[in-house]
Amino acid sequence: MSEIRSRNVTIPIGPQHPALKEPTSFSVTLSGEKILQVGVRLGYNHRGIEKACESRSFIQSLYLIERVCGICSHSHSSCFVQAVEEIAGLQLPPRAMYLRTIVAELERLHSHLLWLGVAGHEIGFDTLLMYTWRDREIVMDLLAAITGNRVNYGMNTFGGVRRDISHEQKADILKAMDTLEERTKYYISVATEETTLIQRLSGVGVLSHDDAIRLGAVGPTARASNVKRDIRKDDPYAAYDQVPFDLITSDCCDVYGRTLVRVGELMESYKLIRHLLNNLPDGPLAVKAPRKIPTGEAVSRYEAPRGEDVHYVRANGSEKPDRVKVRAPTLANVQAVAHMLKDRYLADLPIVVAAIDPCFSCTDRLIDLTRDGDGRCDVITWGQLHDYSMRWYKGQGMDLAKLNNRFKCGESS
Repeated sequence: MSEIRSRNVTIPIGPQHPALKEPTSFSVTLSGEKILQVGVRLGYNHRGIEKACESRSFIQSLYLIERVCGICSHSHSSCFVQAVEEIAGLQLPPRAMYLRTIVAELERLHSHLLWLGVAGHEIGFDTLLMYTWRDREIVMDLLAAITGNRVNYGMNTFGGVRRDISHEQKADILKAMDTLEERTKYYISVATEETTLIQRLSGVGVLSHDDAIRLGAVGPTARASNVKRDIRKDDPYAAYDQVPFDLITSDCCDVYGRTLVRVGELMESYKLIRHLLNNLPDGPLAVKAPRKIPTGEAVSRYEAPRGEDVHYVRANGSEKPDRVKVRAPTLANVQAVAHMLKDRYLADLPIVVAAIDPCFSCTDRLIDLTRDGDGRCDVITWGQLHDYSMRWYKGQGMDLAKLNNRFKCGESS
């Protein structure tokens, strides 16, 4: 047994590696080419966005939150403003909700087309990369025409949106949807008929229905394991309760299933955008929001292209948020990566990781290491972090003694 174990080798992949678009660290234990164990370490992109929001006004924090992720910028800003609008008791005009939803679905097209190209590239199908990224340019040009930018659109504001869609832009979007739908039909035929692609993706990165639920998978990763979850239907926001669309799932439970889900969602997004544009109500783009947000807290949920995005916001009656917490979908899905790679081959690692459509910048987590006199490093404990936080807030002039005692007694807020 010891001889067999000695043949095992552990290799690091990252944090800097040509196969990784962002820095993260995988520790892969192999027996020959077979993967025995995978460890994932995050935190190489920590930017402190959540903490930075506490020293900025709500409107400044909105533009900061939008930069959590470039591809999902509208997702994060929408999720954030929804929480603030709930605390402030703002009722959005119908037109604002429709416009916010149109941009959301355009962003979904952008993300899924980008993913199809990356997936093709990871398995050596670069023709698919070239085709889908050509089509992605159409979507990004539409977003630029509407908002003034191809990424980080700046579309949202508290109480509504900042940009409108003209009749000319509406015609351009509808024309683009016809073009993209026709081309997506070709991608669907490739996905369902091209035997090389089917054989390469089928049975790779298997995640059963029960494991998807147990590991907290979200978005296309979960729906490809036949988990019928989509915040747009489960907890509708914006105008999603007013537009018909189908929930796309697959029972393949592998990377091939995740491909089918995403191309299916592209077709649904074309239908959604057409319905929204053809039924766009008249009226104002926003209602006036207060500069100081009343005391309160809210949790906002949003179905980003990668899956459920969660924002927690707490206000203390001032111009600045008291607390901001972001749970991006990658942080939920990354837990399933190690499970999906076990007993697979090293060559499968790039496409299995890519199949969750990861954004490691979105995870934005930090581990604090303290070095003792002997040079050993210890990770800061939860209790130490709690005490440090209390001292920091006390230094800001906040008396949290009562709150501290309540937490120690185990009482809920």
